[in-house]
This record gives sequence, C-alpha cells and structure tokens, in this order.
Amino acid sequence: MATPASERDAPPHESENRNRKRAALAVFPFLVIGVGNVILILLMGMEKLWGFALLPPVLFCSVLAWIVFSTDFLDDRT
Repeated sequence: MATPASERDAPPHESENRNRKRAALAVFPFLVIGVGNVILILLMGMEKLWGFALLPPVLFCSVLAWIVFSTDFLDDRT
C-alpha cells in the first residue's frame, strides 16, 4: 500500500524526540525517590517482601507518567 503524499513530504517529527527527553527528565526524579525508598526499606532490615511489594506501584506510576508526558496528553486541556 502506498503512503499518501502528505506523509511522504512532511518533515520528520523533531518534537517527538524532545517530548520523550522531557518526559524522561520529568519522571526520573520520582523514579529515583521511589527506588531509593525501596532500597532504604531493604537496608533497614525489614522483610524483603515489603520492598518488593512497593516496587511495582513505583514502576507503574513512573511508566504511566512517562506516557502522559511523552504524548502531550495534558496539552489539549485548557
């Protein structure tokens, strides 16, 4: 199937790469804090189950925030 002329002539999207970088920079501090808390819990001598119970929500929220920032989901709202 041939691509439409408008897609062939369009310049490459530079903003997509910038949005991914901006999203990574926005989410990285929260990911570091969350993983740091998990490591702190494990180093304090608490049961390892608590650390591994907290890790999935930290990762899930970080990935969800990265998706929102990288796709500019919130830019359409006024």
